[in-house]
Amino acid sequence: MGLSVELKDVAVKYGDFLALKNINLHVEAGEGLVLLGPSGSGKSTLLRAVAGLTPVASGRVYIGGKDVTYLPPDRRKISMLFQDLALFPHLNVFENVAFGLRLRHLPDEEVKKRVVWALELVRLDPAQFMSRRVHQLSGGQQQRVALARALVVEPEVLLLDEPFSHIDLDIKNRLLEELKILHNKLGFTLIYVTHDRFEAVEIGDKVALMKAGEIVQVGKPVELYKRPKNRFVAEFFGEANIIPASLLGAGRGGYAVVRPEDVVIGNNPTYKFRGQVIDVTFLWHYLKVEIQSNGHIFKSYVDLETPISVGDVVDFGFDAKDVYFVEE
Repeated sequence: MGLSVELKDVAVKYGDFLALKNINLHVEAGEGLVLLGPSGSGKSTLLRAVAGLTPVASGRVYIGGKDVTYLPPDRRKISMLFQDLALFPHLNVFENVAFGLRLRHLPDEEVKKRVVWALELVRLDPAQFMSRRVHQLSGGQQQRVALARALVVEPEVLLLDEPFSHIDLDIKNRLLEELKILHNKLGFTLIYVTHDRFEAVEIGDKVALMKAGEIVQVGKPVELYKRPKNRFVAEFFGEANIIPASLLGAGRGGYAVVRPEDVVIGNNPTYKFRGQVIDVTFLWHYLKVEIQSNGHIFKSYVDLETPISVGDVVDFGFDAKDVYFVEE
């Protein structure tokens, strides 16, 4: 079983620049948390603070309830998979995976047994791959070797910093599925950094959305999607119609947020509008329709069989239960 991870009032500085601002975060033992946000939001810095690779200016870091703020990485019961993988080109697959075990001075027989176990875990045939060099592997195979190296030491906490950002989409999706299976099977605590909300939904039990060195909102993916704390969360975590509240006669400041799947065409909803279709896009499972009305562009997801074309004038709207109000 994994260990809990907790940060209390953690700040990180690079010179005079405050990269993390009093971060408070709790990850349950065995939980999968995704750190999500745009470039420069501080997610990789937060991950490195957990790992002990970046010192904190203030605050405390706890793993399994133990204060590890000033402990080096090798005493934190963690393993980390970097974006650039950091595989050793002069070593074969076996020695790359065995690297952490060698540092622990395990007997050769135990090293071999655990390397074989780790390679099988990530679906690489040990007999076929152990003797290969890194340059003889495809991008996806290199990712699997790096993941095997991270798992072979049986970490209580696995940290991943955008590990699949440089590989083809179909391979990435397959690796994400397999990582989720491994997480459920082995029970380690997982903290995963990405800027991609689709990855976040795929892999995370919870999502911590970051902006400018702060955590804006933490919760289950559906909570961030359906109940965003502010406009930034609403727009970053999925497509959204952001409408001035005054347009709905709500009599309050701020904005109304309506997701495109809740905007219906040709029905009798609470809030009714009329507008002209300016774009129709095929998106595999549905059509995305953009409608111009009252000086705003509204997005709607409709069934593929819906008879609609650019230039059509349509009645559309949404129900009050699907509207939620946010501040800037």
